[in-house]
Amino acid sequence: MSNTFERIPGFCPDCGSILPPLRESGGVTCYTCSRVFFGDISEVFGVSRVKYTIHFNSREAKEKDIKDEKKKKQEEEDEGPVVDRKCPKCGNEQMSYATLQLRSADEGQTVFYTCTKCKFKESENS
Repeated sequence: MSNTFERIPGFCPDCGSILPPLRESGGVTCYTCSRVFFGDISEVFGVSRVKYTIHFNSREAKEKDIKDEKKKKQEEEDEGPVVDRKCPKCGNEQMSYATLQLRSADEGQTVFYTCTKCKFKESENS
């Protein structure tokens, strides 16, 4: 049978349909025209073998990831950006805050403060 299609790796040269993945046995059968490819199938798929290399992180990269994770966890615990504001409960000088528009659109937003030390919460309408 003559090849009626241009040779494109991964496609059957007879019918043009996409070929199934390579199997360990080395043979591939086209689903459409049932042609079986054995032996040197590198011309059909364009490659003979695929080689993978896995690179593992160094110790320094792992330590940096742990440090970044701790920083992210601390930011999550703070519940938002940190500002200089005295906590009325424990006297700590830093509180995190979050804002929400709870009232009508023509009024200010509500600011929720959380102490970074004792987690005391208070709100302020601005």
